[in-house]
Amino acid sequence: VVTLFESYGSGAGYVGPRVARALGLPFHRQAFSSEEIEAAESRREHEGLLARVFGALGTSYGGLDVGDVTAGQRDKYELTMENTRVVLDEADQGGVVMGRNGAFILRDRPATLHVRLDGPLEQRVARAARDAGIDVERARKRQKREDQVRADMSLDLYGWDPREVDHYDMVLNTGLLDLDTCVAIVVAAARLKAAGPGAAGA
Repeated sequence: VVTLFESYGSGAGYVGPRVARALGLPFHRQAFSSEEIEAAESRREHEGLLARVFGALGTSYGGLDVGDVTAGQRDKYELTMENTRVVLDEADQGGVVMGRNGAFILRDRPATLHVRLDGPLEQRVARAARDAGIDVERARKRQKREDQVRADMSLDLYGWDPREVDHYDMVLNTGLLDLDTCVAIVVAAARLKAAGPGAAGA
């Protein structure tokens, strides 16, 4: 298993699927996209953070009625438990798990590589604008919103900050390393970790 977390615009959408393909593993997408976060922000701008995030996650969490969402403790508990279940199920299948606090949830799982992608802000914004076909100013707004929302959700639900390096085996600067090089590095590291002591397979 490889977990992958990125700062907005760091290229995980390119790196993740290619790592999975090279390792012969499934790719598990993150719970919600930049577009969903953007839509949720405008739709729920007067509601609490958890309600906005919960609404954005709604289509990915079967059985949870988004129309009944509140920012209460019950919803926080249900969201945390459901996300944890999804990540554990994905880990049981093997693969590349993108986002979903995978590095924290699977921190004690043997033979699991935890990777964070980051890079200089302006390079990330420019890449995101290019990849999404949007203007730089819109990408800049997405970056500010998305990086904050994802960090706040992790802090609120799991009590950890994904921007800190504590739970990652490696942090790759995609502003200095091209994305294909990052793919090769992650693939090699995943194979090495899987072959190490106590490895149970990738």
